[in-house]
Amino acid sequence: MKATRFTSAVLTLAAIVLMGVLPAVAVDTKAAPAKSVAASVALIDINSATPDQLKTLPGIGDAYAAAIIKGRPYANKTLLKTKNIIPAATYTKIAAKIIANQPKSGK
Repeated sequence: MKATRFTSAVLTLAAIVLMGVLPAVAVDTKAAPAKSVAASVALIDINSATPDQLKTLPGIGDAYAAAIIKGRPYANKTLLKTKNIIPAATYTKIAAKIIANQPKSGK
């Protein structure tokens, strides 16, 4: 009997929460389609970015941009940290904003 009351209470609470959230999630069909945050932020490719593009990243100045370019190519973005190209604290700031694309093979 106690389990049934508990289950009933949990389901009721879940229904109340969903009813409060659903109107806020409703899509306005007249508004412009929303872009996802990831799609609206272009990632900077550390294997092909110019020094000026790299310097737009937080904590990256002339010296770090030059070091990143000198260490190319990178198999993955974590090599910036593991090869001590940039400090771990700086890597943490930019990790979500960078990518290490690999060149396409010319076969």
